[in-house]
Order: sequence, then structure tokens, then C-alpha cells
Amino acid sequence: MLTAIKAISSTVRKAGLAHMYGIAGTVNVTGDEQKKLDVLSNSLVINMLQSSYSTCVLVSEENKEAIITPKEKRGKYVVCFDPLDGSSNIDCLASIGTIFAIYKKTSEEEPSEKDAFQPGRNIVAAGYALYGSATLVALSTGQGVDCFMLDPALGEFILVEKDVKIKKKGKIYSLNEGYAKYFDPAMTEYLQKKKYPEDGSSPYASRYVGSMVADVHRTLVYGGIFMYPANQKSPKGKLRLLYECNPMAFIIEQAGGMATTGTEAVLDVKPESIHQRVPFVLGSPEDVQEYLDCVQKHQKSS
Repeated sequence: MLTAIKAISSTVRKAGLAHMYGIAGTVNVTGDEQKKLDVLSNSLVINMLQSSYSTCVLVSEENKEAIITPKEKRGKYVVCFDPLDGSSNIDCLASIGTIFAIYKKTSEEEPSEKDAFQPGRNIVAAGYALYGSATLVALSTGQGVDCFMLDPALGEFILVEKDVKIKKKGKIYSLNEGYAKYFDPAMTEYLQKKKYPEDGSSPYASRYVGSMVADVHRTLVYGGIFMYPANQKSPKGKLRLLYECNPMAFIIEQAGGMATTGTEAVLDVKPESIHQRVPFVLGSPEDVQEYLDCVQKHQKSS
């Protein structure tokens, strides 16, 4: 996985020179237009994972069906990944990233997409790469979160921060407020509290890049809350459970934060399809709890 990330990082850095910007001309299974970089990144990750001889099932945002590793290269792990998240930001040079979650195959049967239908609690390791001002990987194997920076001179990842912890409460909220007219009353009330605090404290700052990796990483580093809730337009939410929400929820929980769909912890959701969407709210525990209090209050009143 890290080798694929190095290759993607290298490609992202020289995309303009290699004419890798722009649309590849196809639309992926979740309806996003595929950029050339997406297509290349997807191939890189698939090839690297299969040639590691340790995977049996791969689930990618870019492929409609799960990819079954050929018999002669099979191992015991299932990997779900988004090879290039935030790709709508490629052309404007905003940060983009790669997200992944690794599970152990639990059944004795032939590998199939059903092997990926495990709740996030079963994750063996998860992480994300952020191709920002530097290339960073946040990684957890269930013993806290460590951050590694890619040293381009060495071509190696260097440990830069060990056992990262998120703040108990932050001062930043992050979501696409362009959809405010579609928000439910609980979300509207929560945002009102952030902008016009009743206790006289300072209002929260608003930050939204539109690249999930960038927004989640900022939330991890500075604290606060990141939200992509369900709304009238996307009643099930927009972000995908297997390769966006679960890995991020795992990292944030390992750092002492919370991740919820609004009704249950993200990591407890039992997947039913490989491209399943869920509402998604994560961040500092006190901020997420305050949002959940709003949700519960509105459920009682309705």
C-alpha cells in the first residue's frame, strides 16, 4: 500500500507536466467523473496489492464489482480503498488523498465481495495518505495513530508523530453549507449554536476544503467537527462506508475522537453493499456529543 502511495504521490506532483489533468472520459460506479489521475492511481493500488501476495479481495471506489485476486497471488487480507479522494480538486491543486482499510478474511469459502461486508470494528489496519504541501500517511493498526512523512530525497516514510490524540473539543466546524436548505432541523440547530453561541463564547470558525482527507486531517490536528450528514437530497448521506467512512472513523476513534452516523457509531454499521453510503459526522468527542444531543432532542420532540 505504501509503495502505491509513493507512486501516486510522485504522479500527483508531476501531473501537470505529464498532462494527467482533466477528465478521462468515463464515469465511475458512484457517478463521479473519473479523472486520468484517478484511473492511474486505481491501477497502481490494485497492482501493488495483488503483487504483495497477501490480498484476496479488493474493493475500490472506482470499480463496480469487488476485485478477486488471482489464485496464485492470494493471501488472507481484504482491502477497501479510495485510490484518489477529492479528485474534483485535482485541477485547482487543492489537497487530495488516498484512503484504505484492511480486514482479515473470516470465511473459509472462495473469496467474494461478501468478505468485505464486515463492520469497521473488524479493521486490522487503516489509514490515509494526504498529498498536501508534503505527503503524509496517518496509520493505525489498533494501537493508536502514528503519522509518517514521505522524505522525497530518501523515498521513505519517516515517523514524525507517534500516538496522535485529537483535542477533546475544537473551535472549527467543517461541512458543505451550500446544502443548508436541505439540512434537517437537528443539523440546522447545531450550526446555529456554533455560529451564535448562547453562552457568550466565541463562535466556531468554518473550514471546508471539499477533499475529505484534507478536512479530516485538519480535524485530527486542530480538533473540531467534520460533517457530511444525510439531507433531503442525499437521504442516506453521500460518503461511502467501506472505503471512506470506516477507515476515517477507525483513525479518529484510535486518536480518542468519535465518529457517528447520527444514530450509531460508524464502526458498528453492518455493510450490505460495497458502495453503501452513510451519513457521517466525526471529530473531537465533546463536539460530536453536542451534535448527537441535538439529534436526540429533535427525535424526542418529533
